[in-house]
Amino acid sequence: MSEHTHDPKLSGKFSKALVYAECKHHNQVRKGGDIPFVGHLLSVASLVINDGGSEEQAIAALLHDAVEDAGGPSTLEEIRANFGDDVARIVEQCSDTDEVPKPPWLERKQRYIDHLADVGRDTLLVSVADKLDNARSMLRDYHTHGPALWDRFNRKNPHDHLWYYESLLEAYRRHELDSWMVGELGRVVGELKRLVEGGDRAVVV
Repeated sequence: MSEHTHDPKLSGKFSKALVYAECKHHNQVRKGGDIPFVGHLLSVASLVINDGGSEEQAIAALLHDAVEDAGGPSTLEEIRANFGDDVARIVEQCSDTDEVPKPPWLERKQRYIDHLADVGRDTLLVSVADKLDNARSMLRDYHTHGPALWDRFNRKNPHDHLWYYESLLEAYRRHELDSWMVGELGRVVGELKRLVEGGDRAVVV
C-alpha cells in the first residue's frame, strides 16, 4: 500500500531518464537469453531508490551502462547535457571502459576495482547496486542451468568471476560503504562460490 507526498524525490528528469535509457538499450538483451537489458537497469535503479539514494543516483543507475554499451564518450556528453554533471560523473565512474573494442577482461576489471578508491560514496552506491543485481542474476541462472551458465560469458572460468566479485566486496568494505547491499552481495557471492566448488544447492536469494 502506498502513501502520498507533496515533495516527491523523483521529478520529470527521472521520467526523461527512463525513456532515454530504454531508447539507448532498446535492442539489447541480457547475456544468454532474450530478456530486455532495460530490466537490469530498472532493477539497479530500484535498489538505489530503496536504499535511500538521491534522484541523481537513481538516474545514474538507469544510465550506468550507457557509456560502456551504447555510445562511448559521445553518450557521456549527451548525459551531461540532459541530466547534469553529477549524473555524468557517476555514470563515467561506473563504466569500466569507453573504448571500442574493449580492453582485455582482466585489465578492465582490475582497473575498475582499483579506481573505486578514488570515487565518491554516491558512485559506490550505484556500483554496488549494479554488482548485486548481476550477481543475483548469475545465482538464479546457476540454479537453473548449472555450470553451463559460464558458456554465455567470454570469460568462461567461474573462478575469474568469483575473484572479481570478491575483490569488489573487499573494496566496498574497505571504503566502509554503509549499505545493506554490501552484506547482501556477500551472501549471494558466498552461495555462488559454494555451488561452483561443489557445495549443496541452496535456496535462491
